[in-house]
Amino acid sequence: MSEQSRVRVVIVDDHAMFRRGVRAELGDAVDVVAEAGDVGETVAAIAAEHPDVVLLDVHLPGGGGVEVMRQAPSPEARYLALSVSDAAEDVIGTIRGGARGYVTKTITGPELVAAIQRVSDGDAVFSPRLAGFVLDAFAGSIEVSAVDEDLDRLTEREREVMRLIARGYAYKEVAKELFISIKTVETHMSSVLRKLQLSSRHELTRWASDRRLL
Repeated sequence: MSEQSRVRVVIVDDHAMFRRGVRAELGDAVDVVAEAGDVGETVAAIAAEHPDVVLLDVHLPGGGGVEVMRQAPSPEARYLALSVSDAAEDVIGTIRGGARGYVTKTITGPELVAAIQRVSDGDAVFSPRLAGFVLDAFAGSIEVSAVDEDLDRLTEREREVMRLIARGYAYKEVAKELFISIKTVETHMSSVLRKLQLSSRHELTRWASDRRLL
């Protein structure tokens, strides 16, 4: 691929080590023109570099990937979400925000290069399981507005705790996973149950399962 035809990419993630890893995986297949670690840096990088594709983390300091797309509706740039999260509300919310694709961080380097190229060409790209969420949302089998309304009551940390608890994690395991104390997990869990008007973790699991959040 010639220098002129290489896709110009901005890599966005709040972990510098992860950005370095992605850059290494992409190698010379694309032209990485900038990196960014939060919403403000990303918006500035897009304005300065006019990339073809923004490789966008969903959960970013300053408002997240959706906030980037709201602040930087660049006609030149297409957004490809690259996230550790495979939850339905993240996938659907990010696509509704303007992303052309959504892949998870288990993707291989060559697969990521191919996804970037396809998004740059105007295609939509999803990891196979995630495509089902989007199809279900458009088919109406997931009530997206109801999911959004419920989740809007929770903070980002409460959502993380909610998802892990609903997946069957013990409080100690949640604390270890999120680097917080067991007491903090208990506090968040109480808040989640109160806001969602649920009475037990069993009800929470059923609530999350019904909304495809697991």
